[in-house]
Amino acid sequence: MVALAQSMTGDHPARPVLVASNDPAAAGLARAAAMGIATAAVDHRAFGGDRAAFEAALLAPLLAAEPDILCLAGFMRILTPGFIARFAGRMLNIHPSLLPKYPGLHTHQRALDAGDAEAGCTVHEVTADLDAGPILGQARVAVRPGDTAADLAARVLEQEHRLYPAVLRRFAGGDRTPLFLP
Repeated sequence: MVALAQSMTGDHPARPVLVASNDPAAAGLARAAAMGIATAAVDHRAFGGDRAAFEAALLAPLLAAEPDILCLAGFMRILTPGFIARFAGRMLNIHPSLLPKYPGLHTHQRALDAGDAEAGCTVHEVTADLDAGPILGQARVAVRPGDTAADLAARVLEQEHRLYPAVLRRFAGGDRTPLFLP
């Protein structure tokens, strides 16, 4: 989130209008506030598994902020097809694998267990199918001998901070051509 917000300066076609989280203790909320960005927290736990009620509460600050694009980063809740449809073609996500490989969780360990020579990250458009929307960018990271999931995650995160801002800039400017970083 910080890398995205910091990238949106100068001639960038987008500006951050809100950082929202389903975790009121998320560090990104304090970081966003320190950057002068409006924040909102809607604790999903308060809704006892009622996704519709959670999403209705989440929509209130989102709609008030009037975003053109929603960028998910570290948002670990599966959104319903109805919520996603409301922002169709305007919602991006970053995923720590080279999709379509390893949608969902534990991506780094899964890549190591499979003996993959490389891993990476993908920015994709959010659709109703989990981690399956059109790919807008990818960055690759070599898997090194002796890597742990934590080692790999740290190197992939560095690439996420390069890739997501670059893809957002292009996307906000109307370019949906996939970007592939080495």
